[in-house]
Amino acid sequence: MPVDKDAIRDALRRLQLPDGGDPISRDFIRALSVDGGTVRFVIEAPSAEMARQMSGMQAAAEAIVRDLPGVETVSSVLTAHEAAPKQQSAPQLKVGGHPTPQAGPTKPAGVDRILAVASGKGGVGKSTVSANLAVALAKAGRKVGLLDADIYGPSQPRMMGAKGKPASPDGKIIEPLHAHGVTMMSIGFMVEEDKAVVWRGPMLMGALQQMLGQVNWGDLDVLIVDLPPGTGDVQLTLCQRSELTGALVVSTPQDVALLDARKAIDMFATLKTPVLGLIENMSTYVCPNCGHEAHIFGHGGVAAEADKMGVPLLAQLPLDLDTRLAGDEGTPIAVGDSPMAEAYARLAEGLVRGGMA
Repeated sequence: MPVDKDAIRDALRRLQLPDGGDPISRDFIRALSVDGGTVRFVIEAPSAEMARQMSGMQAAAEAIVRDLPGVETVSSVLTAHEAAPKQQSAPQLKVGGHPTPQAGPTKPAGVDRILAVASGKGGVGKSTVSANLAVALAKAGRKVGLLDADIYGPSQPRMMGAKGKPASPDGKIIEPLHAHGVTMMSIGFMVEEDKAVVWRGPMLMGALQQMLGQVNWGDLDVLIVDLPPGTGDVQLTLCQRSELTGALVVSTPQDVALLDARKAIDMFATLKTPVLGLIENMSTYVCPNCGHEAHIFGHGGVAAEADKMGVPLLAQLPLDLDTRLAGDEGTPIAVGDSPMAEAYARLAEGLVRGGMA
């Protein structure tokens, strides 16, 4: 038997509103629809305060309609006719939106060099390299910034052990956070860790421009930008809208990773951004028990690609359990004095010596 709208209204009349009356006589029920056994409606309160008082009544309304013959599912929305009153508080900064026009490529005031750390595909350890390189450069005496430009998958707050929400006293300039001697910014500071960022391309571009140009970076020798994998909007925006010193491309040795790394290299060539060198990550694995060395992902692929391109192979970093554990715990391996920390120190030293950082 089809569900009768009048029967639904009669059922809802049995509910009592917090200030008297019922939702039907007070005309609170809108957009009532019936599709087979599915009932949908909107409960529209006259004010935000009334809507808050009615939060429990929404569940009661759904329950009373669900008990009617022929009803299979019920869906409702509780809303308010009036907007909630504005609270007097500190200025709020909205991050993410359409990008503002620029006359040409720019660089944050006080920042000497901008290095992009990129990869053609995910899972090659690009963010791990970015975090540890930033720490190693800071330990070498450089003033370093780290911008987490992976808007959809920000990982630097966890890897760097940085917590808190950046302040914006005037609603325009963002005050960055600091960890392990590095000045840093990430969209991860502005959203809950488990919440997805569901934005289209223009919003990504706007957020990146804001994190580059509206953050109080201070005086930096080098700003490292941890890019997302691939060759999309963020990479295009960074290369076209900022005075990028160059890119470091991270890859693992196997052919599948190198296929995508070549795409990233080709993208930088198309955008006239110099590739300063390649970094081979997960190059080898040394068993901690017996010392046997295994090339799990192959061997020599990145070195051959660097030689083919005529650019330096900046580092060959092993697959290392302690590096992963350190990143998960928020203290990058480069903070300490282990062999892996020394490897990152050598990478940082090479960049400084070569005038790249």
